Amino acid sequence: MESSNKNQQAVIIEPRSKHKASVIWLHGLGADGHDFEPVIPALRLPENHGIRFIFPHAPQRPVTINGGMVMRAWYDIKEMDLRKREDVEGIEASRQILENFIQREKEAGIPTEKILLAGFSQGGVIILHTGLRYPEPLAGLMALSTYLALPDKLETEAHPANLTIPIFMAHGTMDPVIPIQQGKNSADQLKQTGYAVSWHEYPMQHAVSLEEIEDIGQWLVETLELNST
Repeated sequence: MESSNKNQQAVIIEPRSKHKASVIWLHGLGADGHDFEPVIPALRLPENHGIRFIFPHAPQRPVTINGGMVMRAWYDIKEMDLRKREDVEGIEASRQILENFIQREKEAGIPTEKILLAGFSQGGVIILHTGLRYPEPLAGLMALSTYLALPDKLETEAHPANLTIPIFMAHGTMDPVIPIQQGKNSADQLKQTGYAVSWHEYPMQHAVSLEEIEDIGQWLVETLELNST
């Protein structure tokens, strides 16, 4: 069995075999690092995949759209229209949190080309925002049921190190939280900017489905070249 290391900052699942790659996976609003922990077995990865899965916990913060209730959130949401009054400060703070996790994996001997960022909803926002600006080439970005925040800043802030990064984007066709069109618009902007985006739609709401999880597993195998290491 893979061991689960739970600390104050993240849930960490160690591989049974030699640590060869890392996936840092961010949860959505109001959840925590345990949210996607049960997904790992359903990915059907090779037995000796060598991936360390890191599921960070977002900070506790008041969320305006939820009446100021304090919950785990990567940034504040101030209006129903996610494009209005975006929380630049919160997004940048969470970018720093994620970059700190990347740095830890580098210090553990994992090259950035074997570090993959994944995220759902708010978590997807942060991995796109961070990964596209990161100054060293990463393995890939997996953005689930999410959108591109601060789109007008991307052209000037994107780093050339990740212009060719593989990007897996998936969305539910019946998503009432982040409408699928918003996800499509973000994917289209990334494609127009020159990024290699693989777009996937599933008949679901703001969630993940078994079919999606199977597709994610296959994409991880291909992107991290798990069958050739």
